[in-house]
Amino acid sequence: MAAKRALRAILKADRICALEPARAARAFLERGFQTREEWAIQAIKEVPYGHWREYNPEETLRFYVLRLHEAGMVKGAPQKILSEGTHWRFLTELKKEMKG
Repeated sequence: MAAKRALRAILKADRICALEPARAARAFLERGFQTREEWAIQAIKEVPYGHWREYNPEETLRFYVLRLHEAGMVKGAPQKILSEGTHWRFLTELKKEMKG
């Protein structure tokens, strides 16, 4: 349950950044992550928030696991890492829940 709540919070924050960059920038400023509002807004606008629905998460992870394996940073077999270290149920459920 905690994993699903955490993932939901991340996806809601992504939506806020995509739809309301000024609001997200204010949150950065209030928490001290940035001191100049115009820089915070620009940074948030340049990141492609809201595009997560367009990408296949399994293919994305496969790409990065393969790169990390090639660099010697991951010792296990990429397919084994993916099969044992990923579980897509929460993301699939949240995609349906957060339509729009």
